[in-house]
Amino acid sequence: MFTPRAQNPALAALLTLCASAFAAGTTLLAKAIGSGALGPALHPLQVSQGRFLFAFLLIGSFTLASRTRISRPAWGTHLLRSSFGWGGVTLMFAAAALIPLSDATAISFLNPVFGMMLAIPLLGEKVGPVRWSAAAVALIGAAVLLRPAPGSFQPAALLALGAAVSLGIELIFIKRLSGREGPVQILLVNNGIGLTIATLAMLAVWQPPTMAQWAALAGIGALMASAQVCFVNAMARADASFVSPFFYATLVFATLYDFAIFGVAPDLVSTLGMALILGGAGLLAWREGRIREARGTA
Repeated sequence: MFTPRAQNPALAALLTLCASAFAAGTTLLAKAIGSGALGPALHPLQVSQGRFLFAFLLIGSFTLASRTRISRPAWGTHLLRSSFGWGGVTLMFAAAALIPLSDATAISFLNPVFGMMLAIPLLGEKVGPVRWSAAAVALIGAAVLLRPAPGSFQPAALLALGAAVSLGIELIFIKRLSGREGPVQILLVNNGIGLTIATLAMLAVWQPPTMAQWAALAGIGALMASAQVCFVNAMARADASFVSPFFYATLVFATLYDFAIFGVAPDLVSTLGMALILGGAGLLAWREGRIREARGTA
């Protein structure tokens, strides 16, 4: 039987910041592998498979060492969640290799906006004017980052937009699993299913990685597993409305990593787009928190 964790907002905030640093690290390594910095560029499908492979090995080892019991997973929900999660991760890795990490990361933050929109038909949720306004601001920010002018349009940014849509759909199924299963079980099942899907998808494009690429793939898996563990445990120790804003620090870490390693700094257009997306996402998180508080009081 799953026992909820004791509430600890300070620890939840620290865990979320750690998850942000780890998540940004995965996109940095994916960019290095996919852009040819560590040898012949690998296909995003192969990078995604490496991420699931090493994450599953780490989480599986922890599950065995801790003797965590697996009790009746909701296989259908896990399958849907993992499928869209794999799609989002793969598209994100593809985008990271082609556009600045700050742009790709900012666009991926649209996933709660798409999750909100999809919750209307899929979960029967009602959305008021404040949440629609927040979504509109964030989407305008995405349009700015896409640079729709003929001479500056970034087609690769559409990959990040696709990642946001896919990850937004994943949020719907995460909500259905929330509070019903333990964090370790959720991570183990998610990465196991994701590894199966990713392995089948990458068979046609596989090529032998260099030693540096193997190390980077292992690093992606380790960082992603660490990010998932931190974030899931943070969500178990505080309300989602409190935890979510701290995860926006991923954008700060991604910008710093990109500048430190590749010398890429965001320009004025990127800064404006990022500010709009963060503003819209932050307003949405605030409104979600107010709604949860009202429901709790009622």
